[in-house]
Amino acid sequence: MRLAHLKRFASILALGVGLAVATGPAAAQQPVQPNYPDRPIRLVVPFAAGGSTDIVARIIAAKMSEILKQQVVVENRAGAGGNAGAAAVARSAPDGYTVLMGTVATHAINPALYTKMPYDPVKDFAPVSLLVNVPNVVVVHPSLNVKSVKELIDLLKANPDKYDYASSGIGTPLHLSGALFESMSGTKMVHVPYKGAGPALLDVVAGQVKIMFDNLPSSIGQIRKGGVIGLAVTTKERSPAAPDIPTVSESGLPGYETYSWNAIFAPAGTPQAYIDILAKAGAEAVGDPAVKARLADLSAVSVGSTPAELDAHVKAELAKWGPVVKASGASINE
Repeated sequence: MRLAHLKRFASILALGVGLAVATGPAAAQQPVQPNYPDRPIRLVVPFAAGGSTDIVARIIAAKMSEILKQQVVVENRAGAGGNAGAAAVARSAPDGYTVLMGTVATHAINPALYTKMPYDPVKDFAPVSLLVNVPNVVVVHPSLNVKSVKELIDLLKANPDKYDYASSGIGTPLHLSGALFESMSGTKMVHVPYKGAGPALLDVVAGQVKIMFDNLPSSIGQIRKGGVIGLAVTTKERSPAAPDIPTVSESGLPGYETYSWNAIFAPAGTPQAYIDILAKAGAEAVGDPAVKARLADLSAVSVGSTPAELDAHVKAELAKWGPVVKASGASINE
């Protein structure tokens, strides 16, 4: 009898241990399906349709659909500077069928800008692939009579707080690109926020504001027409879309670098097998010659990173932008 009781106790103990394991962290992982993906994948763009992130996402999604042999459907979910869509993905089932087209805003700037964040950019997401980088550009009205970043810095240092610079809004990457420029160059300008980059650029072309930090795709047409002067792009290397425009770093402010970027993220807990499949498809999509050419027309530079490389990129961007946001004084309480 004692032996029977011991065996029964051992069975109950084993069952209890098994249940404890099943309800632990490993339970968060979805079971891996060998035929993934076997239905459409939602790619959430956390901004309105027609913007640069949306356009890039649709180009890449179309090619990924071919590669994965399943539709990658773009869904726009705008609001709170990208936070609404990002939070929705963070709360989604980690099954590989809902992913986010994240940006420098959702994963680097907003965490420092918003006093209340609905997600953690590192803990709540599994990085998949950094797809493209999009350069910014420093543009000035021709009447400012400066031809280089060095000349602009000299003018601003001689006239602190005299000149305005336009941006697409408080706390946006374009605003903070200007704030970083001020911090690194020791200059002071007056920030003039607009409701979007389009209206801001129109006023710069009209000469109402003399300086702007803009996305290169938005300004390239006016630069070519002579409506504004493109002093420098903000990336480490010159843009293939505008090879005659030097970088900020090489033309008067060494070490300066800002740019927008687009990357795919999945909810935390998504099986690594799915992450790897998505990362491979994303890298293959942006590496396709036709897709690469279309992205280049938009001044977007194809990357196609590994998940580990995107993870390191996000952490570096968070470390970079946090102090810039703090120094700018920008804060949104939502």
